[in-house]
Amino acid sequence: MNLLMTLKLLPIVVTWLVVYSYAGAPCSSDECDILQRDSRTVASSSLYRKALPNAPDGYTPKGQTCPVDRPSIRNGSTLSANETAWLERRRTVTTDAMIDFLGRLDFGSLNASSYIEQNAGNASALPNIGIATSGGGYRALMNGGGALQAFDSRTPNSSLPGHLGGILQSATYLAGLSGGSWLVGSLYLNNFTDVTSLRDSGTVWQFQNSIFDGPSHSFDFGISTVKYYSQLEDAVSGKSDAGYNASITDYWGRALAYQLINATEGGLSYTWSSIALSKDFQSAGMPMPIIVTDGRAPGQILVPDNATVFEFNPWEFGTFNLPLEAFVPLEFLASNFSAGTLPTGQQCVRGFDNAGFVMGTSSSLFNQAFLQINNTDGSVVKNSIEKILGAIGAANNDIAVYDPNPFYLYSNQSVYASSESLFLVDGGEDLQNIPLEPLLQPQRKVDMILALDSSADTTTEWPNGTAMVATYERSLSPLGQGNGLPFPPVPDQNTFVNLGLNNRPTFFGCNSSNVTGAAPLVVYLANAPYIYQSNVSTFDLEYNTTERDAIIENGYDVATLGNATIDSNWPICLGCAILSRSLERTNTPVPESCTACFQQYCWNGTTNSTDPGTYYPIYKLSQLHV
Repeated sequence: MNLLMTLKLLPIVVTWLVVYSYAGAPCSSDECDILQRDSRTVASSSLYRKALPNAPDGYTPKGQTCPVDRPSIRNGSTLSANETAWLERRRTVTTDAMIDFLGRLDFGSLNASSYIEQNAGNASALPNIGIATSGGGYRALMNGGGALQAFDSRTPNSSLPGHLGGILQSATYLAGLSGGSWLVGSLYLNNFTDVTSLRDSGTVWQFQNSIFDGPSHSFDFGISTVKYYSQLEDAVSGKSDAGYNASITDYWGRALAYQLINATEGGLSYTWSSIALSKDFQSAGMPMPIIVTDGRAPGQILVPDNATVFEFNPWEFGTFNLPLEAFVPLEFLASNFSAGTLPTGQQCVRGFDNAGFVMGTSSSLFNQAFLQINNTDGSVVKNSIEKILGAIGAANNDIAVYDPNPFYLYSNQSVYASSESLFLVDGGEDLQNIPLEPLLQPQRKVDMILALDSSADTTTEWPNGTAMVATYERSLSPLGQGNGLPFPPVPDQNTFVNLGLNNRPTFFGCNSSNVTGAAPLVVYLANAPYIYQSNVSTFDLEYNTTERDAIIENGYDVATLGNATIDSNWPICLGCAILSRSLERTNTPVPESCTACFQQYCWNGTTNSTDPGTYYPIYKLSQLHV
């Protein structure tokens, strides 16, 4: 073999060796770092810098010898040691990003770059940003994707005047729910790849391939529909044959992964906890991802407003809500915990936190999609689903089954500790369709939230603030699961529409003296038609690439107000929102530019609760014809 041929084949050989190593025994942290670094070196695009396929047996959870420090359930009144240590590293990264982003803006009397530099040694003084991406199926993924594309400094031209590149790099947390969880998951499971790369990859985000047909048009992973269904069935039956209860969410999550994860069979061995093994994440080079789901108590059919909100983060799964208030190490989720400990003799089970299953859990409302399988190709899966429904009952078709329940007997006060199985459902079933609650936890000290709302609240499938109202009302209930979380006042849904609060950026909680507790300032960014009618149905599961790209571009315009063509001061106003709580903490005078911004964008407490009628928003910019 000549030298030229050797050089051409070297990247392929190295990549094969990396994949082969991943497929065997789990690598140590150091080994994984080395393998990941090597794979990045040979990759031609950041899209191929993936999370680690580290499950021991593909989709099937498998028991292994426990580490010396056996896992246990911890009380959720504090942050984990992992998150606390990571936050210290993240602060340094976000400080540099904020200096860069805010330094591009002219606040008049305030030199924002100098302000951040002067307070860089005091983490509690600096802004702490969270981003929440709502549910809403592919509409939420694409519209939220456009906003994240606008916030990402890696996006071409995003640092030009009128643009917002750098906000994503300045954020500490990025939360997703249902369709928003697909967006967050796809970014992180492809190692925090940017939205532009995912859109243009040709292997993922191929939404012209119906989830019923499989990735027939994928450049690298295209297979026939028959083989696609066969792979779904093999994966889920392997889990069932190993003794784990399956639900329709297993099929939904597996199918979803084919469209979101750049790997064969949708990353069969990719786990959510593997994000924590990424070198880039360990060095805090990206925000911390959080996926939200709701608990459904045993015997419960409808999810109440005070449902327990659970979260998946890279290290843990659990809830801050009382009375359960507990977290389990995510890597060992299916281990047979009892009363908070893993009894001697019980193995540590790994692989249950399959990445597709986690995203499917947050979006289990879409389980019903698989109830519509009537074609021959899907007959095997359809028969399996019918068996599942026969076992758990048709009324439970939207649940994800977590068995064994890690919180079994942990608390005698929580209904979620009384059953050997834990049932989880779509994170928006309690009407909190924007995943705000994880960002409201006092321990996380988030003081500014970008709330991206792609809900379909109105009859015309646009947002009307319902998710904001649900979180606010929950925060007021002293007996509710919100535990009195601080949240700024918001008006009723009719006021949102009548005053146009859902048709332009709106700030809530601008005056902290009028808010109970340390509530964040919330910047509400609702889906609206800037260049395209992006109010597509939540349950549309197929989009051609032209429509996909148009909705993403519309989401970019929602976030940037058309690159500040609607308001040239919009980037400055958003910068003022980011700085607001920080300026208060440091007793720094608010510049006049920010005062003017707050007068323009803050809700002033006015209400108009009359019936607004059918909501038909008009284009804000020139219509994009596709």
